[in-house]
Amino acid sequence: MAPTYEALEPWYEHLYDVLHAILTSELRPPADGCRRRALDAGCGTGFQAALLGELGYAVHGVDLSAALLGLARARLPRAALARASLETLPYPAGVFDAAACCGSTLSFVDDPAGALGELARVLRPGGRLLLECEHRFNLDLGWAAASALGRDALGYGLSLRDVRGLARDGVWPAYPGYGRLRSFTRAELDALLRAAGLAPERTWGLHAVTNLIPSTVLHRPRLGRPLARLYRALRALDRALAGSALARCTANSLVVLARRA
Repeated sequence: MAPTYEALEPWYEHLYDVLHAILTSELRPPADGCRRRALDAGCGTGFQAALLGELGYAVHGVDLSAALLGLARARLPRAALARASLETLPYPAGVFDAAACCGSTLSFVDDPAGALGELARVLRPGGRLLLECEHRFNLDLGWAAASALGRDALGYGLSLRDVRGLARDGVWPAYPGYGRLRSFTRAELDALLRAAGLAPERTWGLHAVTNLIPSTVLHRPRLGRPLARLYRALRALDRALAGSALARCTANSLVVLARRA
């Protein structure tokens, strides 16, 4: 993602619009006057941390990037931010009431099971996690295959062998602009969560129909007028379908609300 996150491409703009609506709805704390703590795991420049603060949480955040943490500290001077890995969170057990792990952070860690285990460890019993990560079987995978057949006309940088490997193993060897990235099926994600002691309660799918336009096209800074009009219509449909079975099957990103046992 862009280092400053200040100018989001249309693809990311839609992702975060819907994701943040889900976060503010599902992680809103009870209005009982009690001060609660929340963790933004993989906080980047602090998008989710800022929302958690607006909801009334005392916010903590971790990220491996010192540069991104510097931007987050400028945005959120009152948040307690630390440079740390998701696999070794620097907190005692059961200290958080809620956690968010977004920006496909889980798709970049070396040990997803270990990271989820750590998130479960630092949540109190009954604490909630909102997780967003890359979904393996999505419309963009078809575009990547089509691009490979057309001498990479769409700029995915993948061969047909790469696409087959991704469908089998769930790892993009060189995702455009990012490098190595892991994707998950819904069944795999649910199994990882349950093994960590986190019970999935609800799942949404984002970019389920917007990827009728290839994501490499949507990542471009400017869309032509006809394509921009089509994308606006697809965004509205995608938002309406986010909680549907169709979206959970074809989405580029899965968003899961899970609760600590």
